[in-house]
Order: sequence, then structure tokens, then C-alpha cells
Amino acid sequence: MKRGKKSDSGKPAGKKPAGKKPAGKKSAVKKDHPSQESSVRLNKYIADAGVCSRREADKLIEEGEIKINGKVVTTLGTRVGRDDKVTYKGKRLNPEKLVYVLLNKPKDFITTTDDPEDRRTVMDLVKNACDERIYPVGRLDRNTTGLLLFTNDGDLAKVLSHPSGNVRKIYRVDLDKPLTKAHFQAIQEGLELEDGKAPVDELAALSADMTSVGIELHIGRNRIVRRIFESLGYEVIKLDRVMFAGLDKYRLPRGKWRLLTDKEIARLQRFVK
Repeated sequence: MKRGKKSDSGKPAGKKPAGKKPAGKKSAVKKDHPSQESSVRLNKYIADAGVCSRREADKLIEEGEIKINGKVVTTLGTRVGRDDKVTYKGKRLNPEKLVYVLLNKPKDFITTTDDPEDRRTVMDLVKNACDERIYPVGRLDRNTTGLLLFTNDGDLAKVLSHPSGNVRKIYRVDLDKPLTKAHFQAIQEGLELEDGKAPVDELAALSADMTSVGIELHIGRNRIVRRIFESLGYEVIKLDRVMFAGLDKYRLPRGKWRLLTDKEIARLQRFVK
């Protein structure tokens, strides 16, 4: 009985090895999804933004309530990256915890997040306030002291810092000379400045010699308080913001910060509704 020849591999000769199935064509469509490392599941993103629980977020996704970069997404398990814009009911969601920090700003600090001249900035004063990245709402001049709010709540910051936000502000103003009765009345009636009328809500004397006054206004134009008095020939020696959007300096020493209370945050949120 003859045995079949074996190949070098030890397999019987004459038999063709089992062939592999032709490889299918790879899809030419490039998936444009964030990588696992740089992204999170959409339901977690929504939950982290404080909208609802993950399970409830899944329902919102299935119902077409969530948009990513302007497009409705209904697929569970969708992942989103840091640069994606996720919106719910027209409002952009922020997966970070929203933080609100109030600072009593001292003199000689620049209101900016980064200064090319390496001068001291207000960010130096709040660097230990939280882990989240926060920004100043509006600005105070280098020599202006008083209340300055910081937050990562973009919607609120936009409203509070925009001139049309109609945010109440009160300042203490120390002048180089007494404010005359005529000028006191002129300021109350609203001075006409180079960029339009400057309406004032209230003006009050804080010293018997009229060198210190309190001024309340809602307009938010650049250097508006200083310009009001400078237009009448006064030099503002000191300018201190003592109230901003209903927040005050009670028990907040110069150069110190504190987190807002839940009640204060709720009051501020009314500005964006």
C-alpha cells in the first residue's frame, strides 16, 4: 500500500490548503468620532452638566432633545469630545461643575487672564479658589477696587458683562475736590458724554465736604464712572465697587475671595432667564 507524499510541512501532497475567503473591501468612510481617550459618553456629559441623571439623559437622547454641533443625535452610546458643542433646549451644556467666586479686588492688579508684561493679575488672587478654569466677569481698572465676579458659567458671564445686561452697580467715589451742587444735579439728570447720555439711578453724598459720593447705575460702558466726573473737571482719587448684581462686600476683606451661596447663585440665574 503506497503512502501519499508529504510536503515539507508534513501535510499530504496534492491537497490544496484551505483557501481564505476574499477580504472584504474596507469602508472608505472615515469615522469622525472622538477617540475613547479624549471623549465621554453623551449621557455622562449631560449628567455632568447638571441637567439630569444618566438614565434620564438616555431618554432625552432617544427623544431627539439633544444636539451635537447643531445636529440632533438619537443614538445611545454616542461619544462627545471636548470641542463638541452639546445643546439642550437651545442652551449649550457645560460638563464642568459651575463655579462662582467673588473677589474684593485690591489696587494694582490687572483684570485679565494673561498679561504679556507679566504684571500682577486678578487671576493670581483666585488661583486657589477652585480646580475649574474660571474667568472674570467684566473688568475693573488697575486702580479700581471692589467686587469682581469670576465664573465658568459662560451664559451668565455674557449677560452680566454686556452693556445691555442692565446690571445694578454701586460705587464709592473719592474726588480731589468737593462736588458742587450744580454738578451734583447735572450728574443726577444724566450727563451727555462722547458716547451718549450717562443715566444715573442715584447719587448720594458720603462725606460732609462732598469729596466722597456714592453712585448707583446700570449702564456698563467702559470707565463710565471715571468719565462722568472727569467730564466736569474732577479727578477720581479712589474708586471702589461696593455692590455688583446684588452682591456686596459684607465680611469680604480686600484681596480675599469667597464662593457664592446657593441663594446668591439662584438670584444671578434670573439674569439669563
